Amino acid sequence: MALERAAINPVPWSLELGFNQGELVAGQTRTLYCSGQTAMDGDGKPQHEGDVAAQLALSLDNLEAVLGGAGMTLANLVRLNVYTTDVDQLFPHYGVLAARLGAAGVSPTTTMLGVTRLAVPGQLVELEGTAVA
Repeated sequence: MALERAAINPVPWSLELGFNQGELVAGQTRTLYCSGQTAMDGDGKPQHEGDVAAQLALSLDNLEAVLGGAGMTLANLVRLNVYTTDVDQLFPHYGVLAARLGAAGVSPTTTMLGVTRLAVPGQLVELEGTAVA
């Protein structure tokens, strides 16, 4: 059975922000649950301290790498959780995330949460995803 996705949007306001209210997935054969990805380099060292835009971009690169390891891309995301230590600081840069998701042709269900801190000191954003193929 082929993978089928259907956006569920009883209200349309979220589409302008790049996410669906719900996403119904049928016929899936594989599900990938991705751990939170932050702005860490290949050696596990934090990068871009104090620069939320750069951290967001690298976190997304790292999420894409995990997806790629399973033969998936951002287009396979059905769920994205965004954790940040400063929602107000992240919002001006949220277009970076929305643009990359839009380029992939996907609007995964999304939740953004402001948190006191992330596991690695100095990290400002963390992306956690679920993908299906």
